[in-house]
Amino acid sequence: MNQETISPFLQFFIREGVPFETVRLIFMLPIIATFIAFLRQVVGIKAFGIYTPLIVTFAFLATNGLKYGIAIFVTIILVGMIMRFVLKPFRLLYLPRVAIMLSMVAFLILAMLVVGGSLKRTGLASVSIFPILIMITLVEKFIAVQIEKGDKTAILLALETLAISIMGYYIASWGALIRLLSVFPWVIVLTIPINIFLGKWTGLRIQEYFRFKDVIKKI
Repeated sequence: MNQETISPFLQFFIREGVPFETVRLIFMLPIIATFIAFLRQVVGIKAFGIYTPLIVTFAFLATNGLKYGIAIFVTIILVGMIMRFVLKPFRLLYLPRVAIMLSMVAFLILAMLVVGGSLKRTGLASVSIFPILIMITLVEKFIAVQIEKGDKTAILLALETLAISIMGYYIASWGALIRLLSVFPWVIVLTIPINIFLGKWTGLRIQEYFRFKDVIKKI
């Protein structure tokens, strides 16, 4: 992006040695978090809270293309499901069981990277360790929900988390928004009153209108 069009506020950080990409992602964080809060409070999409889809969104941004991020995400969830049933007969305590699952996920991801390299999928083979580690932490969250609420709920929340993260990825990659924040970074301050409004939301969620449509019709 042309340095002359960037806000003096952002130019200060860049002059101090902070990469523009880092500044951009930090300024995107409140927007993505507010978007997730909106989906939770108004639409009714739960996902794995607000933090998990937020960090998965940034993990997607750090991978070499959304398709590789989705592939890693799906692999992690599938391995978590399979390993839970494989380890169930051993009746292990929670933490050692999760440690084994994390280890198996790590080995399988490594195998994926090797396969990607052998198939000349350089984008997959060169994925940084940090987004992989971020998404591997999904295993513990997924297993905890499986134990507390069952497989169906865990899979649904995982799919919702994936959907929100994909939407967040496209928002954070939206060129018009990036240019807007580069010229008018103060726009992120607007997320505060928006979140105050969402925090006082007492109406039905959009999802509930569909869920209770028969009751609403009678009323």
